[in-house]
Amino acid sequence: MSSEIDVKEITQRLREREEKARLGGGKERIDQQHAAGKLTARERIERLCDAGTFVELGLLARHRCTDFEMDKRELPADGVVTGYGLVDGRLVFVFSQDFTVMGGSVGRVHAEKICKIMDMALEAGAPVIGLNDSAGARIQEGVDALSGYGNIFFRNVKASGIVPQISAIMGPCAGGAVYSPALTDFIFMVKGTSQMFITGPDVTRIVTGQSITMQELGGALVHSDVSGVADVVAENDEDCLQKIKALLQYLPSNSSEQPPVASKKDDASREDEALTNMIPTNPRKVYDMHNVVAHVFDYGEFFEIKAGFGRSVLTGFARLDGSTVGIVASQTRFLAGVLDINSSDKAAKFVRFCDSFNIPIITFVDVPGFMPGLQQEHGGIIRHGAKMLFAYAEATVPKITVIMRKAYGGAYLAMCSKDLGADIVYALPTAEIAVMGPESAVDIIYRREISSASDPENVRRQRIEEYREKFANPYQAAARGYVDLVISPQEIRPRLISALRALSKKKVPASAPRKHGNIPL
Repeated sequence: MSSEIDVKEITQRLREREEKARLGGGKERIDQQHAAGKLTARERIERLCDAGTFVELGLLARHRCTDFEMDKRELPADGVVTGYGLVDGRLVFVFSQDFTVMGGSVGRVHAEKICKIMDMALEAGAPVIGLNDSAGARIQEGVDALSGYGNIFFRNVKASGIVPQISAIMGPCAGGAVYSPALTDFIFMVKGTSQMFITGPDVTRIVTGQSITMQELGGALVHSDVSGVADVVAENDEDCLQKIKALLQYLPSNSSEQPPVASKKDDASREDEALTNMIPTNPRKVYDMHNVVAHVFDYGEFFEIKAGFGRSVLTGFARLDGSTVGIVASQTRFLAGVLDINSSDKAAKFVRFCDSFNIPIITFVDVPGFMPGLQQEHGGIIRHGAKMLFAYAEATVPKITVIMRKAYGGAYLAMCSKDLGADIVYALPTAEIAVMGPESAVDIIYRREISSASDPENVRRQRIEEYREKFANPYQAAARGYVDLVISPQEIRPRLISALRALSKKKVPASAPRKHGNIPL
């Protein structure tokens, strides 16, 4: 009898320890977290994972620091909640930093807990989701804290291309802490409450003399529209977690699996007459590629990546016949669809992600060229444009290209031409495939004739029409095999689905042994 009483007491003490640990920094700091418009670390996991599926690991972990009287401080769970659970029935590994515990600062044990679940995710072949809300390295632990970051970075790189890695910035993320999210596949940020920067406003003011707020320096809108660091912006914590769940529905759990197929499928044979009038025949008129995507893909659904950055190109995920596809598409509403430094980087990274995780790539082309100008040349447009060429040429997943209108020069090649490895290239009757536009070509080829003519404008106009009739159409390219089929706009969807089915078992033989290619970073 006495033995049974002892077990009950021990169990009760365990429950009390666990309950205390789950309170994090205590009610006052939890209230402060809520007052700042943020959920707590555990509340975030509850919203992310299916009800009752999360299993916490390391709940009773304790720091080992004794300097600066740290041995007298209790830091529940060492400021980070780690474990695994299900999202829509699929396994994920999660860490969620607890800002109520010493600002979510990263010490050695904190980092060890994160590394543990990253190792488990890699072994289990499941995504890693990091919910970041931390003041940075725990200064009291000195080089141990830096070592912890280094161990996390190392695992980010080891997991890259094997399991999807998703970071949500749901509070501050500063100093060395920013590099773990930067090494992951996708970064989500929350308007008004999240920030990322290497050095904060105070140091910035001291070094540069600039006075700036945290949001101006590294808020969600800065990183989504200016730097391109963030992939998705959310309105609040709840919205952020829902968006992460939506993204996961498009992704496989690891690089050895195929992406999930939706149980509900749109009509595969559906043609859409609205597309006929959606794409202007006048190459100078703009149109919104979002409308094309909405009419072509299943139920008009499109999960856009980096919507505010490199806006002359759209990137994102959709479904065709229930299957996940990655979309890269010219957006003529911005810079007429021209490729610049930012859009080249954006497209290259997205293509490489799709290739890593067996996601077919569909490219819509309406591109007049690469962006000219001193700023672009000095900024390295050659190097950045080469990233796109490298990414597309390297990709072995099914690649299907649709040339909508303009496809000029090196930009035509960079947008997954037949020469860059496109498996099937379709072109609309409005497509113009040439080294450059008719006007520019005529000004070069017929410069002397035009300048010496009695009526230069009339001669130029005639030559432009001749050039346009001969070259500014898809038929020369189709005759030479660079275009597989000229199709009408309304049949884009069924043609893409047919091609996707034909390429579903595509396998590319391994090339000569090498560690990896050297992408022009």
